[in-house]
Amino acid sequence: MAPALEAQVPQGGETLAQNNFLNSVNDATHRSKVTVIGSGNWGSVASKLIASNTLRLSSFHDEVRMWVYEETLPCGEKLTDVINRTNENVKYLPGIKLGKNVVADPDLENAVKDANMLVFVTPHQFMEGICKRLAGKIRADAEAISLVKGMEVKMEGPCMISSLISQELGINCSVLMGANIANEIAVEKFSEATVGYRQNREVAERWVQLFYTPYFIVTAVQDVEGVELCGTLKNVVAIAAGFVDGLEMGNNTKAAIMRLGLREMKAFSKLLFPSVKDSTFFESCGVADLITTCLGGRNRKVAEAYAQNGGKRSFDELEAEMLQGQKLQGVSTAREVYEVLSHRGWLELFPSLLNSA
Repeated sequence: MAPALEAQVPQGGETLAQNNFLNSVNDATHRSKVTVIGSGNWGSVASKLIASNTLRLSSFHDEVRMWVYEETLPCGEKLTDVINRTNENVKYLPGIKLGKNVVADPDLENAVKDANMLVFVTPHQFMEGICKRLAGKIRADAEAISLVKGMEVKMEGPCMISSLISQELGINCSVLMGANIANEIAVEKFSEATVGYRQNREVAERWVQLFYTPYFIVTAVQDVEGVELCGTLKNVVAIAAGFVDGLEMGNNTKAAIMRLGLREMKAFSKLLFPSVKDSTFFESCGVADLITTCLGGRNRKVAEAYAQNGGKRSFDELEAEMLQGQKLQGVSTAREVYEVLSHRGWLELFPSLLNSA
C-alpha cells in the first residue's frame, strides 16, 4: 500500500507546477473575449482602442475579432485580406494601424464565436438584420454594448438599438456615445465618451476599462436611454446646422439652432422615457457631442452641400460622393423622428427636429 500511496502524492515541485498550470488554465477560461461587429470608420477606431487595452490587461484575451462586411477593393483583393495583411483598414481608416491583435473576419457567426463581450458599431439601419442572424449563435453569458446611433420605428412605437439587441439576442446591452469624431481619435487626439448602463455597475466598469486610454476618457452613468437618445438625436440637429452653414446664415444662427436643438432633444427624450436624467445632457454624450457634430461631423458636412446645391442633389447622391462608403445617420433618423412625432401628435412641440426632417 505504501508505494501506491507514495505514487499518488507528487513531489513539492510537481505540485507547484501543477498549480501554476491550473491557475493559467483558470485565468484563460475567465478572461473576456471581445468581438467588434462592424468595421467602418468608427468601428475600426473602436477596434484600435480596444486592442490596445486587451494586450495590456490580463482580464481580456489578447485577440480582438472585427467582423467585416466583405468588399472587393479596386485592386481586386478582399478588404478582409488586406486588413489582415497590412493591419490597416485601407478603405475606411487609411494610414492607421489597428493593432497586431485585431483579426478581421468576414464570417459573422465565426467572428462572435466564444466572445462574451460584443461591441456593435454598424449603421443602425442594418442592426435588425444582424441581430436576427446572431440569434441563438452567441454565448448565453455575453454582454453587449452599442455604439450605434439611431433607432428603429415600428408599429408599436420607437425601439432603441440597445433594446433591439436585448430583445433579439436575450442579453444585456449598454451603450457608448460621446463627442467622438473618429478620425481625431484615430490619431490619438484627446476625446471623451459616456457609457450608459442599466443596473450592473460592475459591467459598466468593465466596458470603461475596455475603452479607456489616456486620450480617450470614459465615464459611466446609469441612464441607457438618455445616453443613447443623445447620440441619436444630435445627428438630426447637425443636419439643421449644415443647412445654416450651406445658406451662410452665420455662427449666431447656428448657435441658436444648437441651443434649441439641445432643448428639444431633452424634451423628446423625457417624453419617450421619463426615467431619462437631466444631468445626462451635460455629459460628453449630450452637449459635447452635439457641439462637435454640428461643427465637424459628416451629417453637417453633407447637409451643407445639400443646401449649397439648393436641394437639387439628393442626400443619397451626396453621401455616395462625399463619404466613400460611409453612411449618413441624420437623414434616416430625422425621418424616424418625424414618424414618432406625427404618430403621437407632437409635431408642433418640436420645430427644430421637425425642420430637419
